[in-house]
Amino acid sequence: MIAARGSDDHGVTGGAAPHVPVLIEEVIEHLAPMAGETFIDGTFGAGGYTGRILDTGASVIAIDRDPTALEAGQSMVAASDGRLTLVEGRFSDLDQLAADQGHEKVDGVVLDVGVSSMQLDRAERGFSFRQDGPLDMRMGGDGPTASDVVNTMEPRDLARVIAVLGEERKARLVVAAIMRARADRAITTTGELAEIVSRAIGRQKFGEIHPATRTFQALRIFVNRELDELADALAASERVLAEGGRLVVVAFHSLEDRIVKRFLADRSAERAGGSRHMPEAQLEPPTFTLLTRGTVSPGEAEVDSNPRARSARLRAARRTAAPSRALDKTAIGVPDLPSFSIGRPS
Repeated sequence: MIAARGSDDHGVTGGAAPHVPVLIEEVIEHLAPMAGETFIDGTFGAGGYTGRILDTGASVIAIDRDPTALEAGQSMVAASDGRLTLVEGRFSDLDQLAADQGHEKVDGVVLDVGVSSMQLDRAERGFSFRQDGPLDMRMGGDGPTASDVVNTMEPRDLARVIAVLGEERKARLVVAAIMRARADRAITTTGELAEIVSRAIGRQKFGEIHPATRTFQALRIFVNRELDELADALAASERVLAEGGRLVVVAFHSLEDRIVKRFLADRSAERAGGSRHMPEAQLEPPTFTLLTRGTVSPGEAEVDSNPRARSARLRAARRTAAPSRALDKTAIGVPDLPSFSIGRPS
């Protein structure tokens, strides 16, 4: 929910920047929090959205995979008069995490999708190619690192990851260069990988994004299963929102926004239920009513003061009384990608 999400380099670069909540006024407008209500902030980060929700007198269950973010938020907890609960976990589990705190239903959910500037600005986290550090990229501390993927994944699978998640047209050239490098020795730092990719694609020209931008984006999304997590979080939001509850999602690149768009389009329309063997199957009623037509984008003033907000896109919807539906990830645009585990190619 902070400035680095939506950077011109797709959330993988950038130097130190203030932790500025993106589209904060628009988020609060569509969430419409009131005293006595309970909200879930699925991506706590630096607490920008949470702070503004608390200012209205509402309560917040704030979730983050990064324990350092939760540690930094303890002062906000102390000042909240018991209205803020910080929970370490994945926002894909937000309905269960809320239930663990005694809330089967909530009045609103806000999701700010992407990597935070706190993570980008720490070289040891391995997200940025402008700061040399370990090739990690994990938002939490578990699972394979980007180094594991780069050094052990099968070439064909790695090329697909970079082509699909990074939308990199020269993915095969990039992977060929990675194969040559890792045959000599393991690629362990962000600087090493950035140099390998730059040589394969060509040096950065004035006005163009860094050659490694798309490769780093792809690895970060893959390592953290970000698109699967987003789809699961949308479905979890549908389950946990009370009738009339508001869902607000801020996304920063086309892959994320496409999933949100398709999910809300599907959920705001009637869908045929039952079986094809039952010709009079009833239609399932919509589970959401759209609050935004298309997307809400930052104004010129916000972009001028916070250039990293430029690519942010907001979508919002209100929960109906209809029962939640099963989730079809493929139908809403989550790509089918190779599986991967540490030390074993997929």
